[in-house]
Order: sequence, then structure tokens, then C-alpha cells
Amino acid sequence: MRHVRSSNKVEHQGVQDFRLRAVGILFTVAFLIVGFRLIVLMVLHHGFYTALASGSHEIYAQLFPERGSIYLESQDTDERFPLAINRDLFLMFADTRKIDNDEMAEDIAEKLAEIFEYDDDKKFEIFLQLKKPDDPYEPLEKKVEESIVEKIRDLELPGILFTRRSHRFYPEGNLAAQIVGFLGKDTEGNDIGSYGLEGYWNKDLSGSGGFLEGTRSAKGSWIPLAGRLFEPAQDGVDLTLTIDRTLQFKACEILKRRQEEYNAQSASLVILDPSTGAIKAMCSLPDFDPNKYNEAESNSVYNNLNIFTPYEPGSIFKPVAMAAALNEDLIQPDTYFYDSGSVDVGCYKPIKNANFEAYGDQTMTGVLENSINTGMVHVVKLLGKELFRSYVEKFGFAVKTGIELNTEASGTTESLYRNSGDNVDCYTATGSFGQGLTATPLQLVSAFGAIANGGTLMKPYIIKKTEYADGKIEETKPREIRKVLEKRSSSFLASMLVRVIDTGTASLAKVPGYYVAGKTGTAQIPGPGGYTDETNHSFVGFGPVDDPKFVMIVKFEKPHRSFSSLTAAPTFAEVAQYIMQYYRIPPDR
Repeated sequence: MRHVRSSNKVEHQGVQDFRLRAVGILFTVAFLIVGFRLIVLMVLHHGFYTALASGSHEIYAQLFPERGSIYLESQDTDERFPLAINRDLFLMFADTRKIDNDEMAEDIAEKLAEIFEYDDDKKFEIFLQLKKPDDPYEPLEKKVEESIVEKIRDLELPGILFTRRSHRFYPEGNLAAQIVGFLGKDTEGNDIGSYGLEGYWNKDLSGSGGFLEGTRSAKGSWIPLAGRLFEPAQDGVDLTLTIDRTLQFKACEILKRRQEEYNAQSASLVILDPSTGAIKAMCSLPDFDPNKYNEAESNSVYNNLNIFTPYEPGSIFKPVAMAAALNEDLIQPDTYFYDSGSVDVGCYKPIKNANFEAYGDQTMTGVLENSINTGMVHVVKLLGKELFRSYVEKFGFAVKTGIELNTEASGTTESLYRNSGDNVDCYTATGSFGQGLTATPLQLVSAFGAIANGGTLMKPYIIKKTEYADGKIEETKPREIRKVLEKRSSSFLASMLVRVIDTGTASLAKVPGYYVAGKTGTAQIPGPGGYTDETNHSFVGFGPVDDPKFVMIVKFEKPHRSFSSLTAAPTFAEVAQYIMQYYRIPPDR
């Protein structure tokens, strides 16, 4: 019996020792956790909690990301130019509890009217706002410059207060407006990028918001050791574009002047580096000021015509079929062709040339020089429907280029699929000279880039560099899509297109001192009952031919001139002349 009691006593003592050790371990762990939390609070997150305690702007910055900026570069300087940045402005509001009577409200309204240049109606509206009783927050002006804020503060107007807010700002105004887009509002009033880069890159530019979760005491204050979770905001990416600011400004300035001269409804232009696919300039008119996007006459001006509006290109499409036939060794530049002025391929009436011309004996070079429709029908007959359609697709038509901008359209070559078999029908015949199918200016300039660079279709791109908040930098590398032509074929075609300018229909596209290649296009605009008398004028060209530094398309919608040789061609020449000087390219002829 004594032995049992002794045994129980030993066991009880062991349990007590175990419990004491367990409690000791728990206290040690708890001490370490508290110590670790204190280190985190006092050292690693000291600035954050200090800011939180004071309710300052710093905590706002750590919870709400900064929208990324967009920059342009220029060949003639190492400086970067902001195209879209964030700018602090002030919201001015009134605390009417501090405005004692009508006389005081009238005096304040009078002084604000002098600064903001209010008319009498606006001044009276402000007066009525100031008279609202016991209103601690009555907004008066949303975007006030800091210099104006200082002037008003110097007046010491009772009840007039300010709060700082970040706003999207576009320092270049209308320049590259459709490229950059704008920061608008969604249906719930939240900021959202729209059109252009702001729309396409909205998620990346926005960044990701921070996260804060914790416990408050009964009095509403934060409990520091209550396991608060904090994830700081991640700022948006910064983008640097391939667009050259100087070239963009000059090209768009020339285009706008010419648009007004020809009284064209719209105008567009793209300049691209054929060796890389980098876009150096992109103009779309009419344009708008992204800072005042809500004041635009129509929402249609937000769309970039170079990617949003496919159209029937007309004769600038002829080099596509000619390139295919050259590449398949079906023709040579001097291959003979007789033009009777008319050809019947099953359309509702025979296909004829512009102005019903008949050119007689011609070569393939002459077909392009004189822009002979019947000659192109002859070329696609040699190719056959399937082969022609295959090359159209190889050149990138009917597929989006993948340019990093919002609202890109693909165009269509559906007409080339309408009838089965390989026989050349009406749709194939008219497709050879750019009727019945549609393309965007960017697709066309990209296709001509392949002719210019020796036969390789490059992916067009507009982002040169992407910079992330963590310091990571991604530079866009040129990307080959596919080999379309052999070098020999592209060289033959380039020489033929030089003749188009030197001795053919595009003499006004000449750039003195340089060999330049190109093609005009005057295309009737289709309407509900068939083709109308209104036209789109285009010119696509590149130079210098031996080592092309640029390929460019110029397009005018419904200009008050007869042919593109009198509108788009001379516009191309003026811009091309500037490019040669800007890039310091020595004359080659």
C-alpha cells in the first residue's frame, strides 16, 4: 500500500515538472513572437506605422499605387519626354460653417471670380454654394494649379480650403493623342484607361493596390500587436515608346496642313523602320487633347485610324500580287503584256483601267508605272486564286498585327474565299488591284516593310522599353513573323516601284537626291448601292531603296482632289525629305 502511494507521488511530481516546462516553453515562444513583432514594428515597418498614426499622405501612397508614366524619345537628344504622367492638383472646397453672412459670401465670390475669371452667372452660382448653411464640404473647383492655390491662400478667405489630388496629365496635348488614349471613368466613377496605350496597358499601368487589415480597440485605435496584415501597393509600369517625338511632331504637322489644303475628311500616316518593325511616327486626324477628352466634338476622334478603320486600299495593293508572281518565277520585270483597256472575268461588267485608258504593249514594270488594272488581272490569272490568296495572307492581311494599342481591327479578305476552286473569278480579279478586300494602314505599311527589307515580314511594335516598380527592365526585341519573299524578288519589285516614281504616275513623290520606291492608290469608296464617286487616296513608299531607313503610308479620306498622285504622293515627298535630313542620310543619286 505504501509502495502504491509512493509511486503515485512520483508520477504526480513528473506531471507537475512537465507542465512547468511546457509553460516555460510557451512563455519563451510568446516572448520571441512579441519580440519579433516589436522588431518588425519598430524597425522594418516603423515608417509605415508612423505614417498610419498621423494619417498622412505617405500611408496613402503605400496603399494606393502610382499609375505608370509613358515617355517619348527623340533621336536628336538623350532626354526623355513625358507623354502621360501624374500631376498633383488641388480640389478647392468651402466649409460654409465659417462663412457668417451673405456679405462675406459675396466678397469671397467676388475675389474668386477675379482669379478664375468667372462670368456673372458662374459668380452667382459660387455665391449660392457659399450660402449653404452648415456644409463642411462644398466643392468649388476640381483642378487648381498650386500657383493659384498660393494666391488664394494669401487672401485668407474664410472657409476656403484645399486638398491635394493626383490627376493624369498629358504634357504634349494633341501630339500622339490616339496613341496614348486617356484616363477616363467607368460607370462607378473609378479611373480606367481608354483607347490607345492607356486602354491596352490599363492593368499594367494601374499597378496593384496595397492591403491593410488589423484590429481596433474599443476606442477605435489600432492595436499594434494584434496580428495586422500589410501588403504595400505595387506601382504601375513605365513605358518608353519607339515613337520619335521630333519626327512625330513634324510628320503630323505636315499631314494636318495638307489635310486642310485638300479639305479631306480625315488623314492618317505611319512611319515604320522596315528592318525592325519599330513605329517611328503615327498620326491620325482629326485629333483631340487627352487632357480635355470630354470636350471632343465626337467620340470617333478617339479611334486611331491607322489601326481602327480598315478600307479598300485600291492600287497600293497591286505590288502584293506582283510580288507573289515575281517570287514564283511566273514573271520578270520586263515580261510582256498587251493592254486592250478591258478584260472580262465574270463581273457584272468588264474590268477597265482608270479613265478608260488602253496602254497597248507593256512590261510588268509598265503595269505598275501606269497602274494598269487589266495588267494586274493578267498577273493573278498566272498565279491562280489559291496562290494569290496564300500570299495575301503571308503578307499579314486579315489578321491583327498585335500592336500594343487598343481597338485594332483585322480587315477582311473574305471575298477571296467566296467561290471554290482555283479559277480566277471576279473577286480575285478585283482583289488584285485592292477592291473587295480591306486592310488597315498599319497592315499595308507593314507589308511594304517586307518588300523594303528583303522579304521578311516583321511584327510592328510601339513599346521600346517597359520598366517595372521592382527595377526590372524589359526591352522589346524585333521579331520576324515569316519570310514572304526571296531577296531577289523583293529587289526586282523595289526597282519597279522606283520607276513608278521616276517615270510613272507618282512623279510628285520624288525626293531630290534619293532613289525612293512607292505606289499610289485612288480607291472608290463602296456604298449601299455600289461604289460611290468619293475616294480614299493613299501612297506607300520607302527609301533610300538600297538601304531603306523608313517605310511610310499616307492616307486621305474624301479629299477634294481627283487622284492620290496629287495629294498623298506630294505629302509623302515632303515628309520623306524631312526624314532624310533628320536621319542625316547622304544623297544616293
